[in-house]
Amino acid sequence: MFKICTGIFMMMISNATFAACPDLYNHQFTTLQGGKVDLCEYQNKPILVVNTASKCGFTPQFESLEALYKRYQSKGLLVVGFPSNDFRQELSSDKEIGDFCINTYSVKFPMITKTSVTGANANPFYKQLIGITKQTPMWNFYKYVISRDGQHIKSF
Repeated sequence: MFKICTGIFMMMISNATFAACPDLYNHQFTTLQGGKVDLCEYQNKPILVVNTASKCGFTPQFESLEALYKRYQSKGLLVVGFPSNDFRQELSSDKEIGDFCINTYSVKFPMITKTSVTGANANPFYKQLIGITKQTPMWNFYKYVISRDGQHIKSF
């Protein structure tokens, strides 16, 4: 009987933990360097999401994004980059992208492995952002800002 009760209790705890993470945050990603980003850890914190490309004319924005991250990270801000070749301006491998970001712009904010951010192949997180805002990334360095409470998402 004790084992059954313990099992049920553990299921309830697991379900409560799972339910505590809203759908928008229920995503885990691998970074270019092999680390992990679990968005559930960032609920109740502001998040700036940006799709990036190493060969884009907007690539110098990495400097400003890194400065923003450095300045506000201690206050909870997550800046997270999603390298994408959807607009045909990204390097071919995650290693090349990671080396470029670090060596050229000293990027320390999390950069996720290369992914799609538009169309049918867009990753599930981007599909949610697009569904909520009704705005698809129109080009590289398109941004979504998620408010601390997760109730407001703006795109630009």
